[in-house]
Amino acid sequence: MKSSELGKIGIIGNGSWGTALAKMLTDNGIKINWWLRNNDAVHHLKTRHHNPNYLTSVAFHPETIFPSDDLLKVLKECDTIVFAVPSAYAQSVLDLAPIDLWMEKKIISAIKGVLPNENLLLNDYFAKIAPNKFNLHDYAAITGPCHAEEVAMERLSYLTFSGLDDRFTTAVAQAFHTSYINTTHNHDIWGAQFAAVLKNIYAIGAGMAHALDYGDNFLSVYITNCYREMYHFLLVHFDKVHPSDEHPDFHTSAYLGDLLVTCYSLHSRNRTFGAMLGKGYSVKVATLEMNMVAEGYYAARGMQSIATSYGIDIPLATCLFKVMWQGKNAGETFKQIEGMLS
Repeated sequence: MKSSELGKIGIIGNGSWGTALAKMLTDNGIKINWWLRNNDAVHHLKTRHHNPNYLTSVAFHPETIFPSDDLLKVLKECDTIVFAVPSAYAQSVLDLAPIDLWMEKKIISAIKGVLPNENLLLNDYFAKIAPNKFNLHDYAAITGPCHAEEVAMERLSYLTFSGLDDRFTTAVAQAFHTSYINTTHNHDIWGAQFAAVLKNIYAIGAGMAHALDYGDNFLSVYITNCYREMYHFLLVHFDKVHPSDEHPDFHTSAYLGDLLVTCYSLHSRNRTFGAMLGKGYSVKVATLEMNMVAEGYYAARGMQSIATSYGIDIPLATCLFKVMWQGKNAGETFKQIEGMLS
């Protein structure tokens, strides 16, 4: 399958990540239908050809984008949907259209979190509510390491596409491959997505550590231990829930690389969010100050439920959960974390 065989492509969501994905596709000459919740943003894209709120430096050729605030129209006109709504709002958007309409499409998930009301990955949510209609072979997930801001600047970045159908996943990877985006693909739908969820939680911790005046030496040890915990979760989950003869290689950029960049980069909103919590900001104030969603905040709660249901211990993520959701002091928590690292 070639990228042209994906048919008409629609993007759902116009945050910074959705805008970056739109840039990749349109830079390849692929025309997109683009759903935006805000009609003012639709008008701005149509008349001034850039997103007024995110990655404003990215200019789109008007003949390549067809923005609309009519979700049903976009879904009906497209064959393949790139779902790029932050996980906190994903379910409310999914509920705007009949589930049968979603099930008619090939789905590319660009969510880096779990649906908070269900504590499920997007594919597991579809499988739960439409078990006889959802086809996992028509599903692929996008993971990094890749920051939207560096895509806007066309700095070389890497994307991994995970899916069970090689033909479909290869076509998706081809559609997003540009001179500044290298792409690869694997079959590890669950592992790649869970790694993307966990790394956001750990990046919030990295931000806290920085705000608490821990240095680079500590941070390197902290991230090493975060990766060990992530690897343990992915390995046990793979063995318990989705065993296969083809064992994923977790020591690659989609897992370790994405964790590193999210913990270290100043572009990381999760790291920024954590730094504000480390400085004493409340979750509510930090969220208002950023005016952006930190996926790791919602992921911290979701992963507690998921890890418990699978019987997998994630002590570092649990410590960070207690700061974000139970009001535990960040400084006291990192004193405890100090004794957990090796």
